[in-house]
Order: sequence, then C-alpha cells, then structure tokens
Amino acid sequence: MSLKNHNWYMNIALEEAEKAFKKGEVPIGCVIVDQDDNIVSQTHNLKESVKDTTAHAEVLAIKEASEVNKDWRLLGHTAYITLEPCPMCLFALLQARVDKVIFGAYDSKGGSVSLGYNFHLDERFNHSFKVIGGVEHFKCSQILSNFFKQRRKGYKVTSKP
Repeated sequence: MSLKNHNWYMNIALEEAEKAFKKGEVPIGCVIVDQDDNIVSQTHNLKESVKDTTAHAEVLAIKEASEVNKDWRLLGHTAYITLEPCPMCLFALLQARVDKVIFGAYDSKGGSVSLGYNFHLDERFNHSFKVIGGVEHFKCSQILSNFFKQRRKGYKVTSKP
C-alpha cells in the first residue's frame, strides 16, 4: 500500500481523534482496514467517558472489527493509530493477529516501540506484524499538543531565580 493511502487512513483516524478531543478525551483515533482496503472499524479513546482503563481507541477498534467480522482474528487487517500504541494496545493488536500497525506520533513516555516493548517482533509469540511509525506525524502530534495546552490553560511556568 502506498504512503498516499496510509496518509488517507491516518487522516480518518485523526477525525476520530478530533471526536475524542471534543469529549475531553485524550485525542487518539484508530481505524482498522481489511485486506480489501475497507474500513471495518473506526474509534477513539473513551477512557474518561466510560471510566474504563482499557477503553483505548485500539482496544475499542479491535472489538468493533471483531464484531463486524464475526471473528476475533483480524488476519490481513491494518490498524492506523494517531499515537504509538501503549504496551497494552500493542499486545492486544498482537493477540488480534493484525498484519500491520501504522501510527502517527511517537510516544517516548508510553509507546511500546519507543520503550522497547516490541511484542510484535518477539519470536516466542505465535504471531508477528509490521509496524510503521511517523505517518502524518506533525498532524498527530499537533492535536495532542493542542489538547494538553488547552488542559493546562492558566498554568504558568515560573522561572527559577
């Protein structure tokens, strides 16, 4: 699949991130596409809304795609996520048997790949998949930065003497 297609799907994931932003959720969106390039699920974070620590965009998208496909195995599917998946989500994607994970912004504080939790490459598991990071990185980073700036309004950093 071309970078143009990756950008197109990532922009749909960004639309989901916008929905999360408007709800006061950390703006992360996820789109899962099947082997025929059909979108089978598109979701966003709902962790705060539903008071569930597992209500990350990726987990919700996996559940939705599994319902649509009537199978927990998402073989041949690609997940597009606006932020690098955390360890829980990367492992859920591994368990769901996706073929590829494409993410936008890197997350040096919580992202699996950045932290070295490369479950998708561990040969001890019975599945592996490709990961591509940095697709629409600026847009994906910008929405997160804007969200946290807005959340911190009124907070002023004082300089040390």
